[in-house]
Order: sequence, then C-alpha cells, then structure tokens
Amino acid sequence: MAKTKKTTTATVGIDTQNDLAGIEVAGLSQGQIVRKRFFRHRGALVSMIVLAFIIVMAFTSVGTQVAGLRIGGWWPFSWDSTPPVIDGGRPSMWLLPFTVAFTDGGLSFAPAAITFGEHPFGQDEVGRDIFALVMRGTQQSLMIMVIVGLLATVIGTVVGAVSGFYRGWRDSVLMRFTDIVLTIPVIVIGAVLGRRFGIAGAPVLALILGLVLWTAMARLVRGEFLSLREREFVDAARVAGASDARIIFRHILPNAVGVIIVNATLLMAAAILLETGLSFLGYGVQAPDTSLGKIISENQAAFATRPWLFWWPGVFIIAIALCINFIGDGLRDAFDPRQRKMPSEKALAKAATATRTQQSPAGVPVVVESLPETEILPNAIAPAEDRPLPDPTDPPTGGEPGPDDAPGSGR
Repeated sequence: MAKTKKTTTATVGIDTQNDLAGIEVAGLSQGQIVRKRFFRHRGALVSMIVLAFIIVMAFTSVGTQVAGLRIGGWWPFSWDSTPPVIDGGRPSMWLLPFTVAFTDGGLSFAPAAITFGEHPFGQDEVGRDIFALVMRGTQQSLMIMVIVGLLATVIGTVVGAVSGFYRGWRDSVLMRFTDIVLTIPVIVIGAVLGRRFGIAGAPVLALILGLVLWTAMARLVRGEFLSLREREFVDAARVAGASDARIIFRHILPNAVGVIIVNATLLMAAAILLETGLSFLGYGVQAPDTSLGKIISENQAAFATRPWLFWWPGVFIIAIALCINFIGDGLRDAFDPRQRKMPSEKALAKAATATRTQQSPAGVPVVVESLPETEILPNAIAPAEDRPLPDPTDPPTGGEPGPDDAPGSGR
C-alpha cells in the first residue's frame, strides 16, 4: 500500500514569504523600493528627524562664519561674546513642574514653572553662553564629520574597486600601500597633522583626516569586488562587450552599495569621535574657534563644581553618533537587495489561508485544513476517479500489496 507525506509547514511558510515579498515590490522602480524600505525603518526615520533638528538648530541659532563673513542667527548671544555671569553660571532652564530640595526631614517638593531663562545651558567662568558654544561646536563637528566621511569613502571605494576588479600587480601595489598606512595609528597621524593644520580651521583639518581614514573602506570594498566579479551577471556583461568601467560602475558597484553606505556612516561617526578626542587633547580645532571636544577640554577643571559644562557637549556628541549609525543601518536595509522584510504573522496566516482555499467545480469554496505530518492513505484524501491512473510502462514496484491483491481477487 503506497504511503505519502504531507509537505511540511516550513516549506509552505517560505513560499508564502516569497510571494508576499514579490507582491510588495511589484510594479515599483528601484528608487521607490529604496524609499519604501528606508521609511519603513523606524529607527532610521526617527534618527533622521533628530539629526535634521540638530543641524537646523546649530546653524540657525548662532549663525555661522564663512571666509570671515559672519551670518547672524536668532539666539541673542554669540560663541565669542562675554556677557556678565548670572547666578554663578548655573543653567537657567528648568523642565520639571516641581523642584526638589534636601531638608532635615528628607526630600521636599515644591511646585515650579517650566522656564528656559536667559542662559538655558549655563555660562562658563568668563561668562560665555554655553548654548552658543555648543551650537558652534556642533557646526564644526558636523562639518568635519561630513567632509571626512565623503572624502574617505570616495578614496576607499576607488582604491578598493580598482584593486579587487583588476587584481594582479595593481592589487599588490595598492594593498601594500594600504597596509603601510594601516600600520601607523590613526590617533598619532591625526595628532601630528591636527597640530600642524588645526589652526587653519575645521575644513582643512577634515581634509587632512579624510586622507588617512580611507584604509578600512578600501579593504572592505576590495573584498566585495573580489566576490562580485566572479558572479554570472559580470560574465554576461563581459561577453556582451561591456567595458571595464561600465562593469564596475553599472554592474558591480550597485551591488556593493550596501557595504559602502554602512561603512561610510561608520566612518562619519568615527570621524566625529576622533575630532572630539583630538580637540580634547589640544590637537584638533584651535582657538579662537571651538568644537565639542574643545569645550570639554577647556572646562575639564570644573568637572566637580560645574558639571553642566560637560553634559551638553557630551549629549550632542552621543546623539549625532547614534543618529548616523541608525541612518546607516536603515540605508543598508534599503539598498541591499538581499534584505527583505519579514511578513507579520497576521499576513502569513492570511496568505496561507488563501492558498489552502480552493474552488470546487460548482463554485463552492472548499477549505483544505492543515493536517498533521503523518502517513496517510491515498484513498483517504481523494476519490478513486480523481487518482492518477498507473502508467502501464512502469515496472511493478513490489512492496506492500494493494487492495486488488487481496486473497480471492482473482489474481
């Protein structure tokens, strides 16, 4: 008696997921698919909003200075103005509807109004407004982050692409040069070059740092190109007569864009941390300008008595670095064609029910219930007229006797 097994639920689930993924992107262009996947990433979307708010606030509050020309902002104080110190430089901002005081009987609470005051982030020992300083430091740190990220990404991508695609002597020369740059600690290179060029301003310092931070990107892009150049679509493009430049930029590079974008965001987050460290050590942005790391360095002696001088620069450094990392994660999911959203259980259940529902000849829907994965008889699941007829050319299978082989059947 022949026995069969029901297809496993796992296989049905995988097919359902593939069908749902195909329906989700059907009829959409590549740009629309990328936008849809990115805006579906909640962490990246929230981080993009927070980062945009920080950028707008930093450049509009205290204005900016370009080539000696200063553009004012809506904040009444500048980063280099020194108004009189008020209340010992304590922050005037209070965001709670009550105040807390320590008394002999314990803690006491009193109602209070939410206020921002004249100096919400406080003042330093000479009277400079900390909010204005933090906004100017955020401007400089963001400028360094963007320039370093773009320059290091371009250099690393070009070096890695040429090395991984052509291999041979080009690969040997470029990778040995990359290894030489990698052997020198980045903090040492940044300190030496920052001390020499930091006085020229944040853009020049960013260009110098970008020329030494491309090595990790180059090695990652090289590995991606070594893998992708052996794929079938590259062989098909080469047979079709495509040039090397077209294969690199139109066929291989779009498939490596996920790795490039993710590591570009990591480079940008590392750049702002490197600039903070260099400025804290005195090798980054030099006076009369400032940066987030320089603000912390200038007020390190007041850590025990006026800790608010460290809170706000640290908060902005962490917020910018986290936003960049979350945005990079969202871009990776959006650009990488191998990334796919896992359908919800409700969508899977609905799709599975639809696939199990069949139409009878009379038009009445018949739902085939899920059966346990057990051995069942063919006669139990289909009437005799619906079973396929045996092929007369097939040899006898032997095995267990069928219902026609019973004693007294005439055989």
